[in-house]
Amino acid sequence: MGEGRAYAGGVSTEPAPTPPAPVRSRRRPRLSPRVRAWVIAGVSLLGGYLISTARQAVVRPPLVVGQDAVPPSGQDTARVTLENVGGPVIDIRPAQGEADTLLVFYPGGLVRPQAYEWLGRALADQGVQTVIPAFPLDLAVTGIGRADGLIAQYGQGKRVVIAGHSLGGAMAAQYAANNPDALAGLILMAAYPAGNVSLKDRTLPVLSLLAERDGVASPDDVRGGLDRLPEGTTLTVIPGAVHSFFGRYGPQKGDGLPTVTHAQAEGEILNAVQDFLTGLN
Repeated sequence: MGEGRAYAGGVSTEPAPTPPAPVRSRRRPRLSPRVRAWVIAGVSLLGGYLISTARQAVVRPPLVVGQDAVPPSGQDTARVTLENVGGPVIDIRPAQGEADTLLVFYPGGLVRPQAYEWLGRALADQGVQTVIPAFPLDLAVTGIGRADGLIAQYGQGKRVVIAGHSLGGAMAAQYAANNPDALAGLILMAAYPAGNVSLKDRTLPVLSLLAERDGVASPDDVRGGLDRLPEGTTLTVIPGAVHSFFGRYGPQKGDGLPTVTHAQAEGEILNAVQDFLTGLN
């Protein structure tokens, strides 16, 4: 009789079960102390970078006026105050007499309002009051309708023009598309309406300023934006200028290389804006 397995009452002819193969434990490869140190250092640096970037987006620099705001002429006769109208706003008005024009200016994305204070001070002696609101996270997209409260507060008896730089300009264009009857004009600086925004059927006067060496707002895109602006829009090229020359906030990543000084570009910008405002009379 072949090999079998005993059981109560006899012998089983079933073969004995094969014992399970031993399980081999898989050991994870261990990192050397040097490699572990590099990994920890890399993770720490990445975490620090992410925290720093998030903090810069949420905690914006203080809103301070007058530190870098002398206009190109060097002559400054404006009265400048910090006020609160639905949020912080820089109010720049003529030192003497009343303004006949209100310019509402939307700053570029992540740019503090004081970067454009120079323009408001330069326009003050032309009878222009400029108000530059601060937006949450310094992004005008968070408050496109912010001009409503500013016009209600400051615009009585004045012609109202809305302007903006870069992202602020795109949001100003959207506001103008929604509120054409509230405005006497629109000024876009290195900006153009979003693809789903059109002012083509409006009669609103528009000035579009293009920086010749702009590396952020492509000159082709700025020119292409004319297709969504009213007939008769004035396109003015600022020779040798770059995207960041519309404000005073320093160099900008991805921007072009200028062939003129910042002061020269500001002079050209100011002349174009003054000519446009004068033409509204």
